[in-house]
Amino acid sequence: MAGVLAASLAGCSGGAMSEAASAESSSASAAATSGGDEGGASQESQTSGDEGDTIKVGILHSLSGTMAISETSVRDAEILAIEEINAAGGVLGKQIEYIVEDGASDNATFTEKATKLLENDKVATVFGCWTSASRKAVVPVFESHNGLLWYPVQYEGMESSPNVMYIGAAPNQQIVPAVDYLAENYGTKIFLVGSDYVFPRTANSIIKAQAKAMGYEIVGEEYTPMGHTDYTTIINKIQAAQPDFVFNTLNGDSNVAFFKQFKDAGLTADDVMTCSVSIAEEEVSGIGASYLDGHLVSWNYYQTTDTPENEKFVSAYKARYGEDRVTDDPIEAGYDAVYLWAAAVEKAGTTDVDAVREAAAGITFDA
Repeated sequence: MAGVLAASLAGCSGGAMSEAASAESSSASAAATSGGDEGGASQESQTSGDEGDTIKVGILHSLSGTMAISETSVRDAEILAIEEINAAGGVLGKQIEYIVEDGASDNATFTEKATKLLENDKVATVFGCWTSASRKAVVPVFESHNGLLWYPVQYEGMESSPNVMYIGAAPNQQIVPAVDYLAENYGTKIFLVGSDYVFPRTANSIIKAQAKAMGYEIVGEEYTPMGHTDYTTIINKIQAAQPDFVFNTLNGDSNVAFFKQFKDAGLTADDVMTCSVSIAEEEVSGIGASYLDGHLVSWNYYQTTDTPENEKFVSAYKARYGEDRVTDDPIEAGYDAVYLWAAAVEKAGTTDVDAVREAAAGITFDA
């Protein structure tokens, strides 16, 4: 793990990426909190988000299926933030009660669970999703119910909703600087590999436009369904195309199969460099550090970020969940989102979505 993370810090992320991360963490809007299935007061204690003695919030992530490898730890970070806020007195003098739902790596399930949280549980806000496909599946639900979703992961841009707070990086903060760095340091022949849904396809469209403008060459472009596990054919195409680097937008446990088969084919980072934008510290442990040795990742946050606030966060996360656990960009963003939401609610004096949205402007959180 140290090898790949050290490479990523010195490589893909770059100075501009690190600066973007701190701007993202300190100025994004706030997320809501409430309890239920996994902690806090009982659901029966109130009938809407901020009625009764608690404030209910939803947590909606994939805890099963192909995306569980990434999303489970984001849930854990959001729960940690809620527990810390409750220990400090809660929000508006009330404890936060959280209700956890499993999106099961299925867009229809995300829609169903989002509807349940807003209609039946009447939560004040929801923290959730990872893939852009799951986010797009629930946006109409949040818009029709005037709910508020706090989305913690990088996304492709080209979307704006008054009912979504986008906490993660946009392409100009993560992907575009990474491609320029790779082209400058490894060469301009690029092979694109991604999961077949909106984020990888849109991200790669941006990369292709960037390549055209900068004189880079796209020598291959391949997509596979979520959860795909056989990358033999694609790896053969990579070997035949002889790119200077592979830009990887695969998501979930497909990365496990890809990198193991990449190494089994006799390829290393010295042969073909890869840069990934959905593999962070958490995924490294699931894939195996030896399979990622020397390869690069691009994020706006790393566990090694040297600030007192991050040191406190990492220590608290490990104390709560185990010394072997790691933090990463989406984990940190999920944690920050809860604090941002809480600050906006305190500023607004209510959990009303319209008031919280207005109050969120200008809210900062040191991270």
